[in-house]
Amino acid sequence: MKKLLFFILLLIPAMTVLSQIEQHVSWNFSVNKISDTQVEVVCVATLDDGWHIYSHNLPENTAFPTMITFNESDYYKAVGEIVEDPKPEVHYDESFKAELKWISKKASFKQIVEVKGEATIEGIIEYMICNDENCMPPTEENFSLKIGGGSTATTVTAKAEVAESAESAISDHQNETNNKSYWGIFWLAFIGGFAALLTPCVFPMIPMTVSFFTKQSASKAAGIRNAVIFGVSIIFIYVVLGTSVAAIFGADALNALSTNPWFNTFFFLLLVVFAISFFGAFEIVLPSSWVNFADKKSDKGGFIGIFFMAFTLALVSFSCTGPIVGSLMVQAASGGFMGPIIGMLGFSLALALPFTLFAAFPGYLNSLPKSGGWLNSVKVVLGFLELAFAFKFLSMADMVLDLHLLEREVYFAIWIAIFGALAFYLFGKIKLPHDSPMDHIPVSRFLFGLVVLSFTIYMIPGLWGAPVKLISGFPPPRDYAESPLGVGREIPESTFISSGGVDNHGGMPEGMYPGPQNIPAFHDYDLALAYSKKVNKPLLLDFTGKACANCRKVEDNVWSDRSIQDILTNDYILVSLYVDLRTKLPEDEIYYSETLGKKVKYIGQKWQEFQQKRYQQGAQPYYVMTFTDGTTIDKPLAYEPNIDRYKKWLLEGLEEFKKR
Repeated sequence: MKKLLFFILLLIPAMTVLSQIEQHVSWNFSVNKISDTQVEVVCVATLDDGWHIYSHNLPENTAFPTMITFNESDYYKAVGEIVEDPKPEVHYDESFKAELKWISKKASFKQIVEVKGEATIEGIIEYMICNDENCMPPTEENFSLKIGGGSTATTVTAKAEVAESAESAISDHQNETNNKSYWGIFWLAFIGGFAALLTPCVFPMIPMTVSFFTKQSASKAAGIRNAVIFGVSIIFIYVVLGTSVAAIFGADALNALSTNPWFNTFFFLLLVVFAISFFGAFEIVLPSSWVNFADKKSDKGGFIGIFFMAFTLALVSFSCTGPIVGSLMVQAASGGFMGPIIGMLGFSLALALPFTLFAAFPGYLNSLPKSGGWLNSVKVVLGFLELAFAFKFLSMADMVLDLHLLEREVYFAIWIAIFGALAFYLFGKIKLPHDSPMDHIPVSRFLFGLVVLSFTIYMIPGLWGAPVKLISGFPPPRDYAESPLGVGREIPESTFISSGGVDNHGGMPEGMYPGPQNIPAFHDYDLALAYSKKVNKPLLLDFTGKACANCRKVEDNVWSDRSIQDILTNDYILVSLYVDLRTKLPEDEIYYSETLGKKVKYIGQKWQEFQQKRYQQGAQPYYVMTFTDGTTIDKPLAYEPNIDRYKKWLLEGLEEFKKR
């Protein structure tokens, strides 16, 4: 049973998620003057290594050919055939079971156009690119080239400039968000490392290990050097673990935690097992042969011996550190490829620091508290925290499946019970198997108990609709509840009496519902766009997810601001598109998506494809402001927890809308 639990732990990072759409081709558009009445439009594709683009001349029912289509105009007209440079190569394509023509690396597609005086030639080029393993879905690029005054210079379409600028801004913002996320992972793991230090498996090892280095070393400097090597070895072992997880499963497999209900359910069960282990029901240990092997190697001495001493520590302390490392891996998985690496760096750094510092200053060892029953109490406290966090994953699975079994009130009731029980434990009213008898409660434990009790009381108003911002992102949103305003309260109709919340007849528009923070919102894009046209207000697309923690943080901490609420309610038409909703589409609406490479069976998949196909983004939250015709107003916005910056973005979009 113990070995089985260990191997289950190793399966933690086996996750999948949607990655953002890859771009393997870039385009450049130009025009060459041939005569006063003719020009040549040149579309040049530069492809990544291994990728190819298909010719415009292909057999039917095979790949998608490259086609240039010009907008209808009285001032220009395409003549003749498309000329390709270089000449396409002919290959037998196993995927399409036919001989096809394609071009690799760099391809030019040229079209003669007759013009009348000055004109702006507008059109699109449609194409498909593949490599030896897969194909990207058919894609199109717009171009706009101005003719006149003898100029033959390349002009980039205004739409392309806006897209490029927006993409750059999104990329910069995403990098900033990623940096914040990495720091969050690091500090969470660092705190987890210090928590692991205060467990019965690790804490007694500090004086033992440091004493060994100081006694066995020829000098104080040698002892410090050996302790540093020991600490660096600990860091190396855990970082290698994080790197191995990232390398084996890859970035694309490390983010399903936020959307996949079955993995979330698995993590819930796993954390419950960890919690029960910390409560003292059983221990999760590694096979003894592993520990014995590492212990024998540590007798060799020198660098190798010290390294295996660190390895032995990691194996021996697994029953205490394993659940913490497993939980951290789950959290760090949201950071993509670098998440587990950064997480293990933070954890191991906190774990290694005391060994190195106390080796340098052994006199301070006397200031360490002695081992005793308090170490088991630390394990139990960690068990309560593991149990509380477990329900976060169960909540995400429940929301994605839209079962409404763990709604906001139930979630708060469970957390209140867990932290209330923790407070009683700290006050000595609850005893668990390995607890030592106590004649009195230490002052530090009593004060910590008061903090936990205060936190428990703080959560109680959440049952009646309080925002409880200290834990925003953990409980379900307020619209996922028995009553969005709290137990026993109903939403008054006046909530929707605003210029954006009622139709001309004074009733709720079709498809509108009380959204996050009770802001009137739509679930369906088409209904929202139609209503946006009707009331002549910009549309705010909120690409979100039932299991998206950052989405909840924006809703709880930013949208809860009164000025933001007023703007979203009165000046915008909000449509929240949940990309992970598992509600099935009607049979006649199921279709195959080239973008996703599979059938779209669920409403969430429909909005997921919509986001990727139109905006080339797959992350949530993701906010897009549009005009009433659906075109983008300004650069979209990713996760933004700052109220002032979010408000500025909304107001700038509103100003652009009014100018049109």
